[in-house]
Amino acid sequence: MSGENKIKAAAQKIAGKAKEVVGEVTDNDRLVAEGKAEQAKGDVRNAAEDVKDAFKK
Repeated sequence: MSGENKIKAAAQKIAGKAKEVVGEVTDNDRLVAEGKAEQAKGDVRNAAEDVKDAFKK
């Protein structure tokens, strides 16, 4: 399960980066902000999985 959640976190970070880039290219501040927020959610999800893994060991 942990590996699956880490993959989801990475996918969320990639999607967020894509939104951010599209927002920068189109000069859309809202899209840039959404992309950065999505990346942050991916970072939090990944950190949570790292903590779970640390307790399993």
